[in-house]
Amino acid sequence: MQQDAIKNVVIAGGGTAGWMTAAAFGKLFGKNIKVTLVESDAIPTVGVGEATIPTLHLFHDLLKINEADFMAATNATFKLGIKFDDWYKKQQSYIHSFGHFNHGCWAAGFQHFWLRGKNVNIASEIGDYCPEHLACRLGKFATAPKQERNHAFHLDAGLYAKFLRNIAQQCGVKRIEGKINTVNLDEDNGFIQSLILDNGQHIVGDLFIDCTGFRGVLIEQTLHTGYEDWSHWLPCDSAVAVQTELLGNSVPYTRSIAHDAGWQWQIPLQNRMGNGLVFCSKYISDEDAKTQLLANIQGKTLNTPRVIKFKTGVRRKLWNKNCVAIGLAGGFIEPLESTSIHLIQQSIIRLMQSLPTKRMDPAIIDRFNTSMRGEIDNIRDFIILHYHATARKDSAFWRYCQNIPIPETLRARMEQFAQSAHVYQGSGELFGEASWLQVMLGQGIMPNSYHPIVDLMSEQELIEFLATIKSQTSRRVSSLPDHLDFIRHYCKSPSAHT
Repeated sequence: MQQDAIKNVVIAGGGTAGWMTAAAFGKLFGKNIKVTLVESDAIPTVGVGEATIPTLHLFHDLLKINEADFMAATNATFKLGIKFDDWYKKQQSYIHSFGHFNHGCWAAGFQHFWLRGKNVNIASEIGDYCPEHLACRLGKFATAPKQERNHAFHLDAGLYAKFLRNIAQQCGVKRIEGKINTVNLDEDNGFIQSLILDNGQHIVGDLFIDCTGFRGVLIEQTLHTGYEDWSHWLPCDSAVAVQTELLGNSVPYTRSIAHDAGWQWQIPLQNRMGNGLVFCSKYISDEDAKTQLLANIQGKTLNTPRVIKFKTGVRRKLWNKNCVAIGLAGGFIEPLESTSIHLIQQSIIRLMQSLPTKRMDPAIIDRFNTSMRGEIDNIRDFIILHYHATARKDSAFWRYCQNIPIPETLRARMEQFAQSAHVYQGSGELFGEASWLQVMLGQGIMPNSYHPIVDLMSEQELIEFLATIKSQTSRRVSSLPDHLDFIRHYCKSPSAHT
């Protein structure tokens, strides 16, 4: 090894972020790097991030995690998208599915053909032309060899951390129980040298990864990195969460139900339902939020509702000196599109790809921060879209959201779609064309025009074109088994609801 190579990685904090990091470093670098994770059983994790997006497959492939084993261990169900109720208007719903619309042409995407079809009343809802969207609505799912993996998961975050902890420790990661009392810095360069625990134990490292959640013990309390507050764009600052018994079948999608001062989630696992209400404390109190959530759930509660406070935003640097903040320590974008675990994963992969020497090359650090920030800003814009593009004026909260001065990057995207039906995915951006398309349509943005190449097709050709795609989609989905039946055969958990 190089003389100045990283030899000791210290992870401060456990939970999903800590154990994802530990499992990845242990599995992929464990032979050459000593990995130590410090956590205290006395400090609870947030532990409500129970929905994911399809990019998690990349992380699991890296770690050679078997899908069925992981799902059985975490009470997981499949997720094909998110159903949004009452976001654009009350009594109106739409689905953001993980599928694609692959039937456009070289000059124009499928939505241009669909829009012309809508204009002449020969097209049905856009989801009828996407298998994942239709499977969401019909409650069907199956995996198959060589099938594109346009599915994600609902999972128990606590069990997922435990599952990853087992992988990490099998790969030599050392876990140390204890609270961090002091963080020692190098007087010359300000780098973190060691952690001192409350029992006096010293833990020395070359690279420190802060997974201490909102507290940011290393990145903020020690290095004073700074935080960019986004609450003027995303005003929700609280959530109350509770688990309930599972009644009926688990659907293959997350539900997001808009309320007067925020929104409620429903995440079905094999053995229970995860519920929560994300809200803005300026418009509803903690107690009223609890009451509202408990009035809108089904089944017996399995734990006591707890309130979580947060501030949407991001650290000014996710990597500062020899410390990288991963997970909530790096910032928080509310869980509306289930992006938290994705950003943990992206931070880990980008860090491993650019693993520095002990010198911590500033160019590498700057590149990491720039790449992560670009992706985070794109996700931020996508979340703001849901709130801002609404016709709701029935509460002070929704009137505020409708009138917020949105980022110019989002405004340009919305205006381009409204004028020309054009959607795009920039380099390094998470959300693809189908995602922007579905949410903008769902939030009531209907384009004024479509690409002129579509008019080269006769009306009869367009009828046949749309009908063929719809028929193919319907046949493909109708052949799939019921979502829950497939789970029972593929990855049933020992504690699954039957």
